[in-house]
Amino acid sequence: MRERAEGRIHERVTAVASAAFPGYVLRGDRASLMIDAGLNLLGPRYLAALSELYGEESGPDYLLLTHSHYDHVGAAFYLKRHMPRLLIAGHERLAGLLQKPSALELMNQLSEGHVELREECASAEDLTIQPLTLDLPLKEGDELELGGLTCRVYETPGHTRDSLSFHFPEIGALFVGDACGVLEGGPVMAVRVEFLSSYQEYLDSIARIAALQPRMLCLAHGWVLTGEDVAAFLEVTAAETQRHRELIERYLDQAGGDVDQALEQLGHDEYDDKGGIRQARPAYMTNLAAQVRHVAGLRGGLGDKPEGSG
Repeated sequence: MRERAEGRIHERVTAVASAAFPGYVLRGDRASLMIDAGLNLLGPRYLAALSELYGEESGPDYLLLTHSHYDHVGAAFYLKRHMPRLLIAGHERLAGLLQKPSALELMNQLSEGHVELREECASAEDLTIQPLTLDLPLKEGDELELGGLTCRVYETPGHTRDSLSFHFPEIGALFVGDACGVLEGGPVMAVRVEFLSSYQEYLDSIARIAALQPRMLCLAHGWVLTGEDVAAFLEVTAAETQRHRELIERYLDQAGGDVDQALEQLGHDEYDDKGGIRQARPAYMTNLAAQVRHVAGLRGGLGDKPEGSG
């Protein structure tokens, strides 16, 4: 079964603010947390949703970040400003990136590409992404006990080097960020492939996620999958990952190995002509550039290339 990532999706799980950029709130008997902080422009909407959900309570104890991209960490600074006791947690690699001026500048530039949200979510407050301290570094094997719920941390790189997934075995729920792709809308299970730091690690992470046999797969954009759709999605995204690499290789061949030419033509054909991609074009092209350079590097024996951004 496939359902939109909005509202109450389980007695302990609620998706808040935006189905396209949901913040997943999980409440245990003793503590609670939110997974991902979406876009900075949605900061007031996340805060309002949390205030409504928690009432007079102080809000979640933790904010867990699946990875370092602008549409996952965007509102973290804003939420921390309004909820000072909130502990920001993520991969140890995040610590430096959340303080790095050039990384924050790129995040803010890409956020500005969401023109429709910039107009819809106009706010008198400063919503720019600003330097943020990581309160709790997370790594493979870490656990957070919430009371009746255990959050187990898994490193699932490939989309980025700092990608984490969070498994809650008591309810069979797994939150993967963009570690295994983005499910586009529509009747057909179409997947946007997101290997930006490593093709092989991305495939390995998909296999690892499948091995956990989640009953509920909560994606970072748009959808929550249950039942047979979980395995079906993971099978499709693994196959699509291999197909996407082959597609990039064909464009590189046609361009005589010229990365920029291959990127320009591939972006035109896939984004502009084919359409149906639910991602702002600047972010899509930034990510596609990382993939094309990575595949070109693999062919030339150059190894991994710089990561994308969303």
